[in-house]
Amino acid sequence: MAKLSKLSRSIDGSVAIVTGAASGMGRATAHLFADEGARLAIFDINEAALEAVAEEVRSVGAEVLTLLVDLRDRQAVENAVGSVIEHFGGLDILVNNAGFALPAAIDSDEYEHSWDSSLDVMATAQAWAIRAALPGLRKSPHPRIINVASTEAHGATRFNSAYVVAKHASVGLTRAMAVDLGKEGITVNCVCPGPVHTGITQGIPDENKETFANRRTALRRYAQPEEVAHATLSLVLPAASFITGATLVVDGGVTIRNA
Repeated sequence: MAKLSKLSRSIDGSVAIVTGAASGMGRATAHLFADEGARLAIFDINEAALEAVAEEVRSVGAEVLTLLVDLRDRQAVENAVGSVIEHFGGLDILVNNAGFALPAAIDSDEYEHSWDSSLDVMATAQAWAIRAALPGLRKSPHPRIINVASTEAHGATRFNSAYVVAKHASVGLTRAMAVDLGKEGITVNCVCPGPVHTGITQGIPDENKETFANRRTALRRYAQPEEVAHATLSLVLPAASFITGATLVVDGGVTIRNA
């Protein structure tokens, strides 16, 4: 029997860039996209970890290109994205995932480094990657851009202002680019994870995580990276063609729980 629906829920054969792919949510996204048949370009600054992810992805038969990229370097970002488009002959999906936390009080000696690095990687680099990706995305039948922000784009945590500002900027960039690129059919959306078991949170004692989860989340737990990756996948499907400028919160209920 023929299907009644007309829109595809497959990214098989699509070319996708995932930044910050060597660990955490980026690694999980690379794994999931590979399982779904995407051809991958994965960016990171950690060469050994990046190659390990590439080997994992190749084990399921996926085609993958690894690029060691310092996202603070605009030219490096532009060159890397351009290399992906040249290598694969196009680009369908850009996932601006790279991120880290450098907590610092505003009057501390570490603050300037925290501010510059956070804004460079988690806001400015997203814009440069989008700019560089446009020649490929404009030729795609289903062009998709995902910026990964955080629930810190909806609030703030003490001594984390550089990260908070960067994530607010990521949401703002998403909305602005959705408006700018919408007439071309390029969708731009944002995923805002809450508490997730990643490198950013690995230093938090388990008992503290449990206390936070019970006190703040509706689901009473931290997420696994793959759970966030599936949210990202849902927004890059060809069928997600009328979703743009959206902010998808993946936080286990942090932002809706009062008590």
